[in-house]
Amino acid sequence: MYARVARFEGVDPSTLAESVAERRRQMREAAESGTAPEGAPEQVATLMDTVKRVVELADREQGAMLVITFTETAEDMRRADEALNAMSPSGDEGQRTSRDIYEVVLDESF
Repeated sequence: MYARVARFEGVDPSTLAESVAERRRQMREAAESGTAPEGAPEQVATLMDTVKRVVELADREQGAMLVITFTETAEDMRRADEALNAMSPSGDEGQRTSRDIYEVVLDESF
């Protein structure tokens, strides 16, 4: 498994809950229908084919977020990374300040 960790700064804390709820709604609708939401960027289809899990962490006080995207294979990660790099967040979602890719070597739940 592979993880892409992207850091965003300048996130507007006053709109965070609303933007997260909208992303959650779009992801659930896409998962249920098997198709990208109407008007979604073309890269969304690639993400639907490659991404297995998304985790978003927020620091409201600092106006920062980490978005961790998981894929099964290195090739899926390459494709997902390419698609995500082509997409830009809206103004209140901050600016991506870093992006790293890791192989997941341990993932345990207790």
